[in-house]
Amino acid sequence: MNNGSAWLPEQASTLAPEIDALFYFVKWVSLVIFVGVVAAMLYFMFKYRRRDAAERPVPVKESKLIEISWVVVPTILVLIVFVWGFQGFIKLNVAPPEAYQITVRAKKWLWEFEYPNGTTTVGEVHVPVGRPVRLNMSSEDVLHSFFVPAFRVKHDVLPNRYTSVWFEATRADTFQVFCTEYCGTQHSGMLAKVIVHPEAEFREWLNSGGGNFDEMPLPEYGAILYQQQSCNACHSIDGSSGVGPTFQGLYGAERRFADGSTAVADDNYIRESILQPQARIVEGYPGVMPASYGSLNERQLSALIAFIQQQQ
Repeated sequence: MNNGSAWLPEQASTLAPEIDALFYFVKWVSLVIFVGVVAAMLYFMFKYRRRDAAERPVPVKESKLIEISWVVVPTILVLIVFVWGFQGFIKLNVAPPEAYQITVRAKKWLWEFEYPNGTTTVGEVHVPVGRPVRLNMSSEDVLHSFFVPAFRVKHDVLPNRYTSVWFEATRADTFQVFCTEYCGTQHSGMLAKVIVHPEAEFREWLNSGGGNFDEMPLPEYGAILYQQQSCNACHSIDGSSGVGPTFQGLYGAERRFADGSTAVADDNYIRESILQPQARIVEGYPGVMPASYGSLNERQLSALIAFIQQQQ
């Protein structure tokens, strides 16, 4: 296992070693060239410095060998980097035919993952260790970018078209996903996790439909959804201000809206705010919440309401 360095994070995929090797090749070659150029500059400054105000420099005849070298050597280095990089590019963009397929939908400001059996997760993608996984990605609104540093994979996610990226995790662990394309006010909060399981554990998780939430108490399930659905990106639970109103003390409080009207934050109000976020905009807040939570089922809505009710 490679624990990373000051330059690169830990390696956790089969693609990472080759990508890192190219990076370090470019780094060390650049360092050698830099040191050589600086050393030559200092040497020439000393050797050819003017020692007397009346001194006239002697014409210097160029060296054909040096001129040929500083054309040929950089050309060879550039060709090495190009061929090496192109081979890595092909590997990164052509997934093995047996790769496990997962659909990814990006939207402000969350990642949604759908598996072949219909299981859907938000904010976390579960994959088996030692098996290629191909992510087929699209955006429901603006340009996003899917990046997992430990896997060395990064690809833009575009509206109205599909892109893909693949990886094969080398160990069971949890890894961070970032959005690396500015996509709005909560861009930095558009995070997710890659949770890598042993094969048997992954199949068990998948067969359970992504976890058994049917018997979980509603407030506990709501706490999970608060994280999974990225509600925490805009709504705090400690009273601190954010893009959206805090959930602390929200339930049962009177809300004043941008049009001057008011309403009590009861079950119906919270339900409407989740499903139709632009229906009533709270005074002092921008109406930026996307209408992408309409896919939540009744139990999920009830769980979020119960969770918010507890934040007093």
